[in-house]
Amino acid sequence: MVSPTPAAVPEEAQPLAEAALAGGSQPDDRLRGRRDIVNRQRLQEKIAATWFRASTPERARSEILDILKEAQADGRDEIERRFHDGASGLMTAQAFSFLADQILRLVYDHVSHDLYPLHNPSTAERLALVAVGGYGRGELAPYSDIDLLFLLPYKITPRSEQVIEAVLYFLWDLGFKVGHATRSVEDCIRLARGDVTIATNLLEKRFLWGDQALFLELREGYRREVQNGRSAAFVEAKLAERDARHQRHGEGSRYALEPNIKEGKGGLRDLHTLFWIAKFAYGLDDIERFIDTGVFSRPEVRKFAKALSFFWTLRCHLHFLTGRAEERLTFDLQHQIAPLMGYKQHAGTQAVERFMKHYFLMAKDVGDLTRIFCAQLEAEHERRSRFRLTPLLGQRRLSGFQLDGDRLWVKDAGLFQKNPVEMLRIFQVAQQHDLDIHPQTLRWITRNLKYITDSVRKDPKANAIFLDILTSEHDPEVTLRRMNEAGVFGRFIRDFGRIVSQMQFNMYHHYTVDEHTIFAIGILHDIEQGRLAEEAPIVTEVVHKVLSRRALYVAVLLHDIAKGRPGDHSEVGAEIAQRLCPRLGLSEEETETVSWLVLHHLNMSDTAFKRDIDDPETIQSFADLVQSMERLRLLLILTVADIRAVGPNVWSAWKAALLRELYWRTEEVLSGGLITEGRERRVEAAQQALRQQLSHWPTEEVEAHLERGYASYWLSLDAETHARHAEMVREAEAAGRQLSVDTRIDDYRQVTEVTIYTPDHPGLFSRIAGALAVAGASVEGARIFTLSNGMALDIFYIEEASGGPFDREDRIERLRAAIEQSLTGRLKPLQELKKQRSSLPSRLEVFKVPPRVLIDNKASRNHTVVEVNARDRAGLLHRVTDVITRQNLIIDSAKVTTYGERAVDSFYLHDALGSKVEDDARLRRLRHRLLEALEATPGGAEPARKTPARQRGGQGRKTAAKAARQTTA
Repeated sequence: MVSPTPAAVPEEAQPLAEAALAGGSQPDDRLRGRRDIVNRQRLQEKIAATWFRASTPERARSEILDILKEAQADGRDEIERRFHDGASGLMTAQAFSFLADQILRLVYDHVSHDLYPLHNPSTAERLALVAVGGYGRGELAPYSDIDLLFLLPYKITPRSEQVIEAVLYFLWDLGFKVGHATRSVEDCIRLARGDVTIATNLLEKRFLWGDQALFLELREGYRREVQNGRSAAFVEAKLAERDARHQRHGEGSRYALEPNIKEGKGGLRDLHTLFWIAKFAYGLDDIERFIDTGVFSRPEVRKFAKALSFFWTLRCHLHFLTGRAEERLTFDLQHQIAPLMGYKQHAGTQAVERFMKHYFLMAKDVGDLTRIFCAQLEAEHERRSRFRLTPLLGQRRLSGFQLDGDRLWVKDAGLFQKNPVEMLRIFQVAQQHDLDIHPQTLRWITRNLKYITDSVRKDPKANAIFLDILTSEHDPEVTLRRMNEAGVFGRFIRDFGRIVSQMQFNMYHHYTVDEHTIFAIGILHDIEQGRLAEEAPIVTEVVHKVLSRRALYVAVLLHDIAKGRPGDHSEVGAEIAQRLCPRLGLSEEETETVSWLVLHHLNMSDTAFKRDIDDPETIQSFADLVQSMERLRLLLILTVADIRAVGPNVWSAWKAALLRELYWRTEEVLSGGLITEGRERRVEAAQQALRQQLSHWPTEEVEAHLERGYASYWLSLDAETHARHAEMVREAEAAGRQLSVDTRIDDYRQVTEVTIYTPDHPGLFSRIAGALAVAGASVEGARIFTLSNGMALDIFYIEEASGGPFDREDRIERLRAAIEQSLTGRLKPLQELKKQRSSLPSRLEVFKVPPRVLIDNKASRNHTVVEVNARDRAGLLHRVTDVITRQNLIIDSAKVTTYGERAVDSFYLHDALGSKVEDDARLRRLRHRLLEALEATPGGAEPARKTPARQRGGQGRKTAAKAARQTTA
């Protein structure tokens, strides 16, 4: 085997990845012990010997492949060992790049000198191997692909084509995933001028092997014809590309709880974008030089290097754990990686939550860096911001600040050092006049946050400014988010700073605590502006009746302020409110209101979604807690804002209906009305409305039907539904049918309504719930009644597991059949569910919920209330209700609530004599059996759990039941 070409670069002189991004002056930046990873000289000798002695080229190729595979495997093992022994992720990426370099050079030498030797090469036969993209930076994640450019002087020749094809086949056989292109220097330059992706790939070109002069020709041509004078267009394209990428990976938020660490907002690609722009526009290939040009300060460069190191370490863990090029940090991987990166449980916060908080803080730092740098470039190229101009922009000064286009700015940072309150006031002025803030000014604000000290926090003027921003009619959400991004929010309200980037490790919450809070404030503002009148009509009406508007906004700000601290976050938050509200300028009465709202901000949703609001005791207890219409209104508004800010698709018309019903009934009590009297009036009104609907019936038939329903039946449904049920019951009675099933699409709720009329008997709901699960229906809610003739009239609101009405005719027929077979005993739901695959992805199996059973004999006047908490999983509801039936207990009503992975079901029980269950031994036995059911629910695949819990026993029961699957804040 002949020696490498003279143009080849010696092994030890190759550029290093970390030197390219973090400055190559320090000795630690260089990869050490390279020959322990791969010794190219030794391998070259083995390949030469193999080629010399092999009987055929085919035999030689097979043996050489084995040599290279063994070397590659040994190298990967050595790199992984170093990583787990403490090598940084960036050094690991550098090592994988070095390994790939050496293998590729060996392959190229063998192909070009042994397989296709050329003793008198012409100019046209020149060929260079060039690394581009991330591989061109000298960074290669454990399972990432390599991007190669086969560089030609002109058109490809037959010999060059043979060499390229042979090299690629070798690489593919070695297991490399290769992205490649074969182009001439002229083609590269021409394509780069017209395609920003190609221009970016070539920006990070790195010579690997072959004809170095050809590579230098490309480098000079690129600089002269692609970079020169085209910075503005490149910047525009990269920023647009960045925004589109953010939308594809995380809906534009860096706080997506399962982030893509490479492509998502605040991730590794954002750091690359910053580097690309600096390299293209300024010719910077070393972030230390960012300081020289004034782009970054030294602390900002350290922040860049720290983020780069963090993301590369995290990325390597992802690849090693999954054995593939995985870039999404899913829940199960978060749980595994947290201890690997040194995070431990502390002060009541899980290790995974501490890890993810650090991740989001890093993503926020990346956001700060990219915002400062990219916005500064936008300003340099006279890009206009996304905010419209106002008539005030003709002035050169506004409220003491300078105007530059539609951006506020200050002449120097000394203003913020001398008067730190101005760091708050500039956001106030920008909010009032719908302006942006100049990036240089934002940079000065971020650099001078240390001047926001306790004296500033206690300054009445500063607190008045903050309260004005919070309660402004000019979209407080936008301004507060800007303040949070700049670090001012958390610095001024230190308690808020503690929840910045705070993650809650569960499936229910979609955002970090600070993002959730800011979203909730924005939703409150939308309610005031009437933007949610259709989805939330009651709060839209009552929000303008509240007398404590400032207290309401502060309560929304503080409702989750104690998340992540030891103890109940509502109780700790109420204590924080008592301390913080006077500082903000609230009166003693307002402070008390805020503290009460924070303490009880979950009570309304808990009552509506977990308790039977047909039970007078429930309404009276809630009214005793609230005590006044003002508090009721405030709590309703806070509850709606809180739930809607949890995440997409959490709020629903069903939740709105339950909260509305609770509000109205509590309002009636607080207004002096008696619950029973109010019920009697409403029952009479409902029955009179049905008489009008059934005017075509004989009077005696109408009156007979009215006698079938109990009070809660008439109170729970509208006149149209009552009339539809009457026709259904009349038809079933005339035909003598024991089972009638009717379905219709509820356009308002976007669900399918299923009504079942059948004889009532113990265990009925358990069987129906099992049938619905087997049929693949996901139950949004239910209203279930027993009529005086011993028949059950049950209404289920169901949808597909993926959302939307359950309306396919074949699925409806399967559902009808499943219900009939379950009620007749021919269908065994648990056995059928075992056969189905779980609908939950395996990445969600990491969530564990310790099973718990709570029994309360004080929550209801006539019932024992049993609440079960467990991991939501296949067959759970059917199994639990079956256990209750086997204990000879009757469920009059129940509520099912699902908080992500956690199911919380509440059952209102009595014994066969209609009394509470008060025997201690019986209650202990019930708890024991339920815990067994919660712990031992068999495998299977019930669809995404939206199933209401309610099972009845005994005919002629006068208490109607209502059930609903709900989610609260």
